[in-house]
Amino acid sequence: MTADHYAALGLAANATLADIKKAFRQKASFYHPDRNDAPDAAQQFQAVQKAYEVLGDDTARQAYDDNRRRNLLDDPLQTAQEIWQAYSTRILMTTTP
Repeated sequence: MTADHYAALGLAANATLADIKKAFRQKASFYHPDRNDAPDAAQQFQAVQKAYEVLGDDTARQAYDDNRRRNLLDDPLQTAQEIWQAYSTRILMTTTP
């Protein structure tokens, strides 16, 4: 499964560069392994870093967005599953005390 960089940062696909930078700083600070002792903190931190590398660069973001649109048309079932997984993960993270 391909990583959803927007979901990793908790953003919509129409996020501005300022939104991306702000979300990256917040998520990187939260998931940094020196500050977060959760078992998956390092993995989440790496996902946030990768998302910022792609979405923070105009050329890489355009290629990523183009690929997302192609995948939606090429394999809508897989795309729907990825969207549902990202959505349910986000909901669980916001509702867990």
